[in-house]
Amino acid sequence: MSEKSLFAVLLRSPWWISFVLVAVIALMAGAFLPEKYAGVGMLGGFPFFVIGCMALWRQRNLPSPAREESVLQSLAGMNWRDFSALLDTAFTRQGYTVTHQSGAADMLLEKKGVQTVVCAKRWKAAAMGVEPLRELLARRDELEASNSVCISLGQVSAKAVDFAAENRITLITGTDLVILLDEALKVI
Repeated sequence: MSEKSLFAVLLRSPWWISFVLVAVIALMAGAFLPEKYAGVGMLGGFPFFVIGCMALWRQRNLPSPAREESVLQSLAGMNWRDFSALLDTAFTRQGYTVTHQSGAADMLLEKKGVQTVVCAKRWKAAAMGVEPLRELLARRDELEASNSVCISLGQVSAKAVDFAAENRITLITGTDLVILLDEALKVI
């Protein structure tokens, strides 16, 4: 599906917009079609109902914008030791064994024999380019880990996003970071 198609846009939009479209289509069909065709016309809204249900399912556990902003501000005010402890708690709650590292990788996660290197020390940087990702990639290869994750509060450059996608590096920023750490924040 194209990123610019109506259905793709509706999947990224608040779920209720799709349901409003269903109601508009049903009202329009009821008002403008002959009575014996109105029911069939109303079924034209069914794809939007399905998209609305999918969007609702995807968005069910997302934090509110106010909560997201609050958590991100709280994270920005932390020092490295506290932020590292928070990450440790969050990953441990997900079943990972966490080993702290030095250098390009700050943590080594292990779960069911699969190793993941995590770079998070530059989480406060206003912008992140390709260089930290190159260092993380080298460390991942050095440790023979399967996965790599880079965590940042700041903006990630387009080149860094492309580099991460090409090299199987997961970027955790913004909403994804809030989802990862929200429960751990409640524990600490």
